[in-house]
Amino acid sequence: MSELTLTVMRLGFLAVLWLFVIVAVQVIRSDLFGTKMTGRATTTARRGGNPTTARQSSAAAAPQQRQQAPAQQPRQRRGAPTHLVITQGSLAGTTVALQGQTITLGRAHDSTIVLDDDYASSRHARIYPDQSAGAWVVEDTGSTNGTFLDNARLTGPSPLQPGSAIRIGRTVIELRK
Repeated sequence: MSELTLTVMRLGFLAVLWLFVIVAVQVIRSDLFGTKMTGRATTTARRGGNPTTARQSSAAAAPQQRQQAPAQQPRQRRGAPTHLVITQGSLAGTTVALQGQTITLGRAHDSTIVLDDDYASSRHARIYPDQSAGAWVVEDTGSTNGTFLDNARLTGPSPLQPGSAIRIGRTVIELRK
């Protein structure tokens, strides 16, 4: 084998090795920091886009939001709640805009709000609009430790009033205008 071929093979192997290291670091970074909502994703949700988790990059979600925006923008009543605010827990300060879609809460990575809480189930609860009553409803989806609305354990779907506290483990979420 010539010296030139050997050098090219060494450089090619070195390039593939560095590519592997970069990809491995990106995967580890997304696993460590991917469960929290970033400020950019929260801002996107407030501006009228779909609520997204940090696992979905806001750049990748933007074209999808533009396509869905005209079809899924129901008119909201005046004084109707417009967002959810997490007031306690690991995601305290996070805001998620209400856009007339079901919001899922839990530890699963495909949840709208991914809870990093030992007392949360993978699919813990959901918050959805009730079209007939014009209100938002919270429902426990068979969680182990339960969902609490104003310190009362949920036994079925319950309507949400602005300012009501929803507690899932150490996480407290409020519906606000």
